[in-house]
Amino acid sequence: MFGFRYIKVPPTEYIIQVKNGKAVREGAGLAFFYFAPSSTLVRIPIGSVDVPFMFEEVTADFQTVTLQGQMTFRIKDPQKIGQLLNFSLLPNGREYASEDPKKLPQRLVGLAQEQTRALIKTLALREAVASTDPITDALFGKMKTGSMVTSLGLDILALSILAIRPTPETARALEATAREQILKQADEAIYARRNSAVEQERAIKENELNTEIAVEHKKRQVKEAQMDAEKSVQNKRREIREAEMETQIALEQRNQEWVKLSSANAREQADAKAYGLAAAMQALSQADPKILQALTSVGMDPAQLMATAFRDLAAGAEKIGQLNISPDLLRELMQDQK
Repeated sequence: MFGFRYIKVPPTEYIIQVKNGKAVREGAGLAFFYFAPSSTLVRIPIGSVDVPFMFEEVTADFQTVTLQGQMTFRIKDPQKIGQLLNFSLLPNGREYASEDPKKLPQRLVGLAQEQTRALIKTLALREAVASTDPITDALFGKMKTGSMVTSLGLDILALSILAIRPTPETARALEATAREQILKQADEAIYARRNSAVEQERAIKENELNTEIAVEHKKRQVKEAQMDAEKSVQNKRREIREAEMETQIALEQRNQEWVKLSSANAREQADAKAYGLAAAMQALSQADPKILQALTSVGMDPAQLMATAFRDLAAGAEKIGQLNISPDLLRELMQDQK
């Protein structure tokens, strides 16, 4: 009424009242009356703003990729941006007088695209698709310290690249290549597993062979030990036999000496007996045979005496005319023989 108006802004907006080219009132979240015909209001949002973006770029190997992301910024110096961009309101106090507030996010997206192009053109397609995080970090650093951002008094709060996608045809080719690579890796894994199984089986065989070799070596050591023990026993037995043989030899030598001594003694005894017999025979040769015969018949039994008598009769049979022997005598002789 009469040109006076009332305005109230939230804490996320900064309001500046300008009269005659000078700021007479400014601040965040103000509410006041002003005279519209002589006042110009500059309304600057200072809250955070999310700006989605999506644009296409070309990689170092001339492949087109689409980048999709989001950026969050805020105006931290309202006075500075108010001097560079037109944030003034129409006389109704509700709408902006220019398109600058709407173009600010587009300027930031354009700056982001420019910085992204400088990063993407140095990477091949595969590297670009797999480098989302490195590109995000590099882009966030460049945006935060960019000359346009600092000159406008802006602050980049966050920046994220959600996806880097190639064209559908290229994506299918990459998928086919990746699929073949995965299949190749699967085949290599199967081969490695089989090779590992073969290696393990070979190791098991080698361990078994080594065990058998060790067992045979132990058996050989046992046999050698047994042979050594048997050899030692045989040596002991040989020593015992040698000792027994030496004892036998010594005994035989003693026996030989004893036999020699016995033979000498027997020879001397025989010589003595022969000498005695010779002396006796010499003495008997000079004696009367009748006497000798009589001497030999001393101590004979009757049968021997009768046999001697018959012998004498037989010796002188040519001189005997007739000899009568009674049956009683013969009976007696037969009984003596029984």
